Amino acid sequence: MVDKVTRIMKCPEQIRNIAICAHIDHGKTTFSDNLLAGAGMMSEELAGKALQLDFNEDEQARGITIDTAAVSMVHMVENKEFLINLLDTPGHVDFGGDVTRAMRAADGAVVLSCAVEGVMPQTETVLRQALKERVKPILFINKVDRLIKELKLTPEAMQERFIKIITFVNKLIKQIAEKEYGDKWQVNVQDGSVCFGSAFHNWALSINYMKKKNITFKEIIDAYENDTWKELAKKAPLHEVVLDAVITHLPNPTKAQAYRIPKLWHGDIDSPMGKSLISCDSTGPLSFVITKVVVDPQAGEISTGRLFSGTMKKGTPIYLNKAKIAMRTQQIYVYNGAKKEVVDNVPAGNIIGLGGLKNAYPGETITETEAEPFEKISHLFDPVITKSIEAKKPSDLPKLIEVLIQVSKEDPSIQIEINKETGEHLMSGMGELHLEVIENRIKNKKGVDIQMGPPIVVYRETVTRKSETAEGKSPNKHNKLYFTVEPLTPELQNAIKEKKLSEGRVKKKDPVFWSALEEAGMDSKESRKVREIYNGNLLVDATRGIVHIGEVIEMIMDMFESVMHTGSIANEPCINVKVNIIDMKLHEDAIHRGPAQFYPAVREGIRTAMSMAKPLIYEPIQTLRFEAPSTFMGEISKLISNKRGQLLDMQQEGESVTVIGKLPVAEMFGISSDLRSATEGRGGFFLVDQAFERLPDELQQKISRQIRERKGLKKEEE
Repeated sequence: MVDKVTRIMKCPEQIRNIAICAHIDHGKTTFSDNLLAGAGMMSEELAGKALQLDFNEDEQARGITIDTAAVSMVHMVENKEFLINLLDTPGHVDFGGDVTRAMRAADGAVVLSCAVEGVMPQTETVLRQALKERVKPILFINKVDRLIKELKLTPEAMQERFIKIITFVNKLIKQIAEKEYGDKWQVNVQDGSVCFGSAFHNWALSINYMKKKNITFKEIIDAYENDTWKELAKKAPLHEVVLDAVITHLPNPTKAQAYRIPKLWHGDIDSPMGKSLISCDSTGPLSFVITKVVVDPQAGEISTGRLFSGTMKKGTPIYLNKAKIAMRTQQIYVYNGAKKEVVDNVPAGNIIGLGGLKNAYPGETITETEAEPFEKISHLFDPVITKSIEAKKPSDLPKLIEVLIQVSKEDPSIQIEINKETGEHLMSGMGELHLEVIENRIKNKKGVDIQMGPPIVVYRETVTRKSETAEGKSPNKHNKLYFTVEPLTPELQNAIKEKKLSEGRVKKKDPVFWSALEEAGMDSKESRKVREIYNGNLLVDATRGIVHIGEVIEMIMDMFESVMHTGSIANEPCINVKVNIIDMKLHEDAIHRGPAQFYPAVREGIRTAMSMAKPLIYEPIQTLRFEAPSTFMGEISKLISNKRGQLLDMQQEGESVTVIGKLPVAEMFGISSDLRSATEGRGGFFLVDQAFERLPDELQQKISRQIRERKGLKKEEE
């Protein structure tokens, strides 16, 4: 198998890098099993039952995918061999960060939708994640057997249901994708970019395959009526149908990189690196992006990712651009299910693993010498729930710190912070299940006995009006800086949220960035003065004719980031704040302008300006979709209003009801069990969206007091 894989790796036209993505329980891992069985990598009888790519014990116990699994397999299509590098991604919203990272490595996505449930909130989220990275989707409608056996639908009713799903998916693609891809990437039954079937029963169909093999849909219905459906897996094997569609409709690395690179990499396209990235050139300079780090007990840390340019060879000198460290490559792996096989070199366009990169994190760009890194991989949602974590035995503390560093590498959606005042470790995640899974992994896999505190909500701080000019003085009184602070306009907030404006420091002249700012309503003169976007906040240098500004601007940015990370009310992160540097008076001698003098001046200036701009606390709000039998309609709306929520929409279809509600995360602890008891265990809910909204005025002081007490800050606001 490895010889085959390494042979085809050298022909980019015969490679497809694909991600399997969908809402939770729509059958992704069962589907991936079938593709493995088709490539002869597992027995056909076990396909769909073994869930080969859920190889962590907790994934098997819970029956859900938690980590993205990679596998490389060879398939024959019309006597030609193709290498499929497949990523099986999680469906649960708490592990959505893994889907975002997997999309950086893939060029195409097979989006699964359940024929019975249709398009669900997480289907929409994974499409959003794919299209944001310019990953082309095709559609597979799964669980068609349930329409025939359980719902006993007529062929016409089934067709109606398929059309409804396809239309909805196309509408989403048009809404989410950039203009030139919205129409181009529509999925269509006629050209075979839509397939349907049953991953559990190992069969699938597409129009192309039906014509080629002369099979009709009536034969499928007859097979279920006569109980001969087991033969369908031989007649129309899922892997053949789907991989035909993958190879026909999803791009090879060379094609995909031509349009993906300008979006994901902001370097000079005409430079040698730019040209090599665009053409996926294996003889060009090296460029590799890490999308996942797994700590293997035997092999140590293994960084999986996509090689966009050059050839990765064992022992090559490499440079980690974010960590700013030079080292050499050690082991290079290709994936073979849960097994990793060592190879000597791999050309561009492939998904591979690298062993022994100690300081690597997902999102890191690896090159041979210092180069422009790829755009930061940013997830759609932010962590909103935090728990404190401590070792039960003081002697385990060093081990706990080591384990927490490992955890934040394996799952960057988990944020670890050490509160220097109280000495406690804080772990923030996407939801209760996310933190519970990580807690169990620390105890069971890493062997550290820990104690977790109660869940804490992560708030945000912002300002509501423009401040007057505030002064910040350096301790030696030789430097003075003047700042104003104001809220960002809604247009700028949206541009940052929708990633039209890339975060980070503005290093050079960037016409694309400037025009994006101007599109969001900023004056063209001011757009040239934006120095940095950090976590949804903006720094503008509005000074004129300051001689030494080039020497101090980096220090101002450092401190701007620090204040935006810990706001002025309760040290919570800030959002939607625009900081203007109005003027500065600097000492002539550089020795009097060092960090020890400058940092306090910037911090004091920005914080004073914020306190004059009527600062407020924002709380995280989640929009949820509840589903239950219609008899529980009243119970669900009561549950929403009891939790300080807002009912947005209620739709009744047949016997079931769908309710959309907005709830504050602070009120949502234990909502799963509350919903179960309110609906006799028959209700479920899914996350649709997440945002930060203004905390009601009557709670502002109470919450800020609670946060300050918890963090050990002074009682009165400074």
